[in-house]
Amino acid sequence: MLTESQRQQAADLLWDCWAHGRRIPQLPEELRPSDRQEAYDIQGRLEARSFAQLAGWKIGATGPGSQQLLNVDAPLAGRLLAERVHRNGATVFLGDSLMSVIEVEVAFRMGKSLPPRATPYSRDEVMDAVASVHPAIEIPDTRYDNFKQVGAAQLIADNTCADQFVLGAPASVDWRTLDLATLQTFGRINGGEQRDGSGAQVLGDPRIALTWLANELSQHGLTLGDGHIVATGSTIIPLAVRAGQTVLADLGVLGTVTVHLS
Repeated sequence: MLTESQRQQAADLLWDCWAHGRRIPQLPEELRPSDRQEAYDIQGRLEARSFAQLAGWKIGATGPGSQQLLNVDAPLAGRLLAERVHRNGATVFLGDSLMSVIEVEVAFRMGKSLPPRATPYSRDEVMDAVASVHPAIEIPDTRYDNFKQVGAAQLIADNTCADQFVLGAPASVDWRTLDLATLQTFGRINGGEQRDGSGAQVLGDPRIALTWLANELSQHGLTLGDGHIVATGSTIIPLAVRAGQTVLADLGVLGTVTVHLS
């Protein structure tokens, strides 16, 4: 069990790495969270260092590709910090990203809050709280050199590998009538590789992933808030990229979004 001081030290160390673009092998043994509750507490202290209100949440490890990349067997939740959320067509600094991948994602914007409660939220309740759906690109990264070995708790403490996020315009179609599990998607590097995927890569359906998040947060005393964006996880196996490339994410009838990597 970590003390208050140890949790703060862990958060300060991770934030320093994030702010200065450096990495550590993993957290020192005396600062490692023992479970998800401690890990989310450390993660919340990273949010406290942000200069703006929380933009929303991301779900990591929602498909076999991302679970293999992180060497975990279950999803993880992280926070989207406002200063790292960009508009469609933005130029984003890739720098010396260790992961150097992009993910093509279905993102939801919430229209009302889902606060913690004793009983789990149903999928219908969660979807009724959604205001809009967007195409999105996540550019994850990690503060650990050994991110494949550190385990779920340390990954959560490190904000579930959150880094940069690009949000497209809200879908203009009646998305509530769509089968998001069968949604065909792809990510394509300008003049280069294309990787195809589908909504089924995200826990079988992005709506299932969103429901998982609402209940994961509720279980740990956290609120999925009105206006929050939720990145539900990669619909493709993460696509390797490098600085100088432009990447298009196509989510079919939900629309497209691009990012330029510098």
